Amino acid sequence: MAMAVSGGGGGGRRRGRRRGGGNKPMSEINVTPMVDVMLVLLIIFMVAAPLMTVGVPIELPQTQAKQLNTEQKPITISVTNEGAIFLGDTPVALEDLTTQVAAAAVNGTEDRIYVRGDLAANYGSVMQVMGALSGAGYAKIGLITEQAAQQQDQ
Repeated sequence: MAMAVSGGGGGGRRRGRRRGGGNKPMSEINVTPMVDVMLVLLIIFMVAAPLMTVGVPIELPQTQAKQLNTEQKPITISVTNEGAIFLGDTPVALEDLTTQVAAAAVNGTEDRIYVRGDLAANYGSVMQVMGALSGAGYAKIGLITEQAAQQQDQ
């Protein structure tokens, strides 16, 4: 009862040429082009995001109030420091403001309206806009401000 020990030690693997040759399709996905495209899209959105704000440049006053969460895009009215009134980006006369807001309102007088008054704007100009909107039946009128920097005096 002698045992023969094979010296190959191949563990059952076949040696030599593979069957099928090198014509097999690659089963791996190259993700480098996808990552490149995603990084380019990220840069495009980072550059374009600040440009998507309302286009009338005004300096807003600062308050300690918290930011509101809104589900629906509100109607934005801006009052510049010269007293000019803008509905979105288009200039509007005070007499035509309520008719143009009514045309832009989706839910009638239930729409939320934000008034952006410049810091140097005349208080009376902003109040005339708010009075005209309130007189037309709009009850959800808000003023837009910037959040003030937290003071470190504690």
